[in-house]
Amino acid sequence: MKFNKDLAPIVLFVYNRLDHTQLTIESLQKNILAEESELYIYSDAAKNNNSSHMIQEVRNYLKSVNGFKKITIIERKKNFGLAASIIDGVSSIINEYGKVIVLEDDLVTSPYFLQFMNDSLDNYKETKDIFSITGFSFSTKFMNFPKSYLSDIYFHKRPMSWSWATWSDRWSNIDWDVKDYDSFKISIKQQYLFNRGGPDLTRMLKNQMNGKLDSWYIRWSYNAFKQNKYTVYPKISYVNNIGHDNSGVHCSTDEDMIYSHTELNQEKVTNFPKEIKLVGKILNNFNKAFKIKVFQKIKEKLIKIFKK
Repeated sequence: MKFNKDLAPIVLFVYNRLDHTQLTIESLQKNILAEESELYIYSDAAKNNNSSHMIQEVRNYLKSVNGFKKITIIERKKNFGLAASIIDGVSSIINEYGKVIVLEDDLVTSPYFLQFMNDSLDNYKETKDIFSITGFSFSTKFMNFPKSYLSDIYFHKRPMSWSWATWSDRWSNIDWDVKDYDSFKISIKQQYLFNRGGPDLTRMLKNQMNGKLDSWYIRWSYNAFKQNKYTVYPKISYVNNIGHDNSGVHCSTDEDMIYSHTELNQEKVTNFPKEIKLVGKILNNFNKAFKIKVFQKIKEKLIKIFKK
């Protein structure tokens, strides 16, 4: 394996959402490091005939994309599904480059997104307690950072799937089979500790292991928890998630301020603290976002029941 000391390759996963894919790529093209970055695009095959024409539209568009150092398009011949596609695709690229930046097709980025991700990868490469980097953060209005908190980043034990980056040594240690699940599912203490990252985590893992969910992310999060590692977040988000319109695999309509940003961070971070500190107020506000999400899902289920 060669370790690329330059910029991390970008890996983008797309499916059948042409409008979202265009917005995602157009924002990436505006990044100040785009022309120096290699872009790998994984286009999954259709689950059924209903999606075939939409996937072909996306693939036709991808052939016109430019603005990067090198573009490689991988058109799946069969449907992998998001989880298997990400695990396979990331493994292939990270084994060659030693690091990777990952996006899905519903993420609009700031022109400084790639700068932040690459700088973070460089600064925390040797900090083995750091599991991953993300360019996303909940809105500053929702997070309500203490006035005394002056850092441009913060740490949390929960990884984020809405843009992320990591290194090969972290990725290679992931137990995708969750071999210790039998002991976890009977440990109230372990479930409580895992849920400190959000009340949805244990439920998601149970659904994954019971075959009700197919998610790379919940297994990724569980491994971060078991290894007691952290993710780096920007104080002001470099990413907007535009997938909360019922168009994505795991995204539903949600207009709460926790997911929406009127502006993206337009400045580069220059201060990357080496000491990992967790701030109570930040953790509470962060976790509150997932509590709200859980309550919304319960409300939606109740509405469906009473409408019958």
